[in-house]
Amino acid sequence: MKEILQRIENKKETYIQYNFSQLESSTLMTFFDLAQEFERLEDFYYLCVAVLKVFLNLDARLYIFDSKSTKAILISSTIPQEKEGSLQVNEEFISDYDQIFRTVHGSLVIGLKANKILVDQTPEKVKNGLLGYIEIFPSYDLSQAQEFFLQKYANRIGFNLHNRFLFEKNVEHLKFIRSLVADIEHNVIVPNIVFKLFLRRLKVKIEKSREVEKFLIKHTSEDICDGACLQHLFDELHDVNRGLKEEFDNIEKHYKNTSLFLETLLRRSHFDHGRLMLRKVSCNMKRDIIYPQLERFADQFKEAGIYIDDKLSGIPDEEIISVVDIGLIAQVYANFFSNALKYTEEVIDSEGQKRKYISYGKEIIKDFFGEGKDGIKYNVFSTGSHIKVEERDKIFNEGFRGSNASSKPGTGHGLSFVKNAIEIHGGVVGYEATNLGNNFYFVLPR
Repeated sequence: MKEILQRIENKKETYIQYNFSQLESSTLMTFFDLAQEFERLEDFYYLCVAVLKVFLNLDARLYIFDSKSTKAILISSTIPQEKEGSLQVNEEFISDYDQIFRTVHGSLVIGLKANKILVDQTPEKVKNGLLGYIEIFPSYDLSQAQEFFLQKYANRIGFNLHNRFLFEKNVEHLKFIRSLVADIEHNVIVPNIVFKLFLRRLKVKIEKSREVEKFLIKHTSEDICDGACLQHLFDELHDVNRGLKEEFDNIEKHYKNTSLFLETLLRRSHFDHGRLMLRKVSCNMKRDIIYPQLERFADQFKEAGIYIDDKLSGIPDEEIISVVDIGLIAQVYANFFSNALKYTEEVIDSEGQKRKYISYGKEIIKDFFGEGKDGIKYNVFSTGSHIKVEERDKIFNEGFRGSNASSKPGTGHGLSFVKNAIEIHGGVVGYEATNLGNNFYFVLPR
């Protein structure tokens, strides 16, 4: 308490020394009051310049550093309909934390200082300790005291702005964590239920092996097992060992896939940035991503009577090289295959034959992302009735489930995850109602 009281006394003396006019004090008080009232960041941007216009009859422009280009971009202005632009600043002007300068046009430019203690928590919006600038004009007849006040006003803007950026960042982090929890549940926890099946089958094989072991101990000790008996035991033992090897392979493949998904979803970089961060590598899409996921679902497709048309448009393996985040794209295919398992239906083809199958493919789409910017389209097709026209624009939305999904297990998160994973790769997702069924696809820059 003593320390706090002393700090208040110091601040009291400081404000006496500032000797702000009544109008300047009212300017600060109005800014503080309305900064709490306006919750939207856009409104706050306009408040920063509008207060100066109303109280001090000064025009102003507010510039905030863009996280991608690191340029100071015009974000609000008291000049009606002024077009967005960037403030041209020499590098020498952004090396000083307490920087203030005049432009060639005579306006006063003051840096918006970030909170020194929290500056490392918003690195994408901070450059050399500044969040941006406020440009004030006309400034030719401003006194030294008025310039000092405007510096203090700019400091208040910087402090409030930094807090708002941190708040937005925290909100985004919470949204990301909620989404990540859904991703883990959908792509890791739910699929891991299959471990129970593998372990149950493994237990049966082990018990069978123990029966053979007991039989051998009993009959070899009594020396009553003839050649035919031994051959039967060897056959039984061979069958048990083969079954154990199969279940071991199943568990190992599932373990590798689960480890890949967990490593992908629980990267520290995701949590540091509050969004999924890519870790791209060159890979063979068919060998490294599609086949492992297809193997996971092969037995389930077989049990459901679903045939796998494994042609991949006839494109050889060596030509299917892409630079992607293997873990995320693997989960994209896992979600596509999971949906195909649930919704593939038997249809009658043009020759009157009953068919129930899935297929997958790839094609190059010239100039998909603009002139000279080709796209690579990957798809998973499954036979069945088409999704209703009025639902097609919603199927990639979080939580949406079509009218045909009421009797199927699911949360409506799978396709939303697909959309997010592909868009952070710079791609797009889509759906097509095609002959005999449904085609889900994504297009990545080539």
